[in-house]
Amino acid sequence: MPYKIPLGPIHPAFEEPYKLTLSCTGEVVDDAQVEVGFVMRSIELLAQRRNYTRDIVLVEHVCGICSNVHASTFAMTVEKIAQLEVPARARYIRTIIGELERLHSHLLWAGIGSEDIGYHSMFMEIYYLRERVMDILEAISGNRVNYGMMTLGGVTRDIADPKSVLEMVKDVRAGIEKAVIPIFTQDATIIARTKGIGILTKEDAITFGTVGPLARASGIAEDIRESSPYAAYQELGFKKVVLDTCDVQARVVVRALEMLESLRLIEEALKNLPGGPIVASDVPLMIPAGEATARSEAPRGEVFYYVSSDGSDVPARVKIRTPSFVNIPSVRAMVKGQFLADMPLIQASIDPCCSCTDR
Repeated sequence: MPYKIPLGPIHPAFEEPYKLTLSCTGEVVDDAQVEVGFVMRSIELLAQRRNYTRDIVLVEHVCGICSNVHASTFAMTVEKIAQLEVPARARYIRTIIGELERLHSHLLWAGIGSEDIGYHSMFMEIYYLRERVMDILEAISGNRVNYGMMTLGGVTRDIADPKSVLEMVKDVRAGIEKAVIPIFTQDATIIARTKGIGILTKEDAITFGTVGPLARASGIAEDIRESSPYAAYQELGFKKVVLDTCDVQARVVVRALEMLESLRLIEEALKNLPGGPIVASDVPLMIPAGEATARSEAPRGEVFYYVSSDGSDVPARVKIRTPSFVNIPSVRAMVKGQFLADMPLIQASIDPCCSCTDR
């Protein structure tokens, strides 16, 4: 007999507050209704009441896991309006922080996914590596979250000793290559729990407008770091990871291999860090009238910012579109025909962020 079962907005299997209402026949899910917006913080409105410097701090709090990408994308948007040229050293440092943030986010997701599968020893190994990445971020910025590295025209802190940071990165690489990659790509337990589960076809991924690793695991070869390069990605080169098996296993493998590419980018940036200043010398207090957009590849996919200036030190309009805003609804396509017991793992494979969505 058909019945409905709610998951969330507060539920042991959900890390954040959004709600799925599942329509089931026996143990099989027929459909799902998705609801978000349980925690709304009005960050866009607040950004239109503060000056640009304070707004960089504000938008960092859109998300605690991917705070830097919001600050850097906001800065990029304002820099377009003001026609500011960011020094080469600052662009490289922005790339390093962005990729360390991606590593942190992917490891956080991998740990939660391991816990959902019931692989507790893997959870502990991954969270040890996550702590090492946070140690590197603390060594550079002084902070483990909300790094405070971005400013208009550059960055707030230099990397004084790239060699010591590089040694720390190599230590993380050794751990990921030894444990995370082999287990996530070859382990029989991981494969059994993820292969063929939560199918999101390429057509459905396009229909829902999905972005990031979720889209790339469904055969969509789109990554902002390649299609619209920013920071130092054009100089460092970039290789995106794309699979077409469209299931939870594909999302696991895409994120695992993206960790290796992030490590390569960080190492190359540290080895080839240019000299010179870390911030432009002509940053105005009043931003000229105009409007601009900017896009960045956050850990979960494309972040989009629109900023309009009226010539004052306070933006006239700020608009933010986050990846989870478009990724979360695609769970409806993934759950049809799946077993109820697989719902926590399927929704975790999206890597949803309600902090970003309920901005």
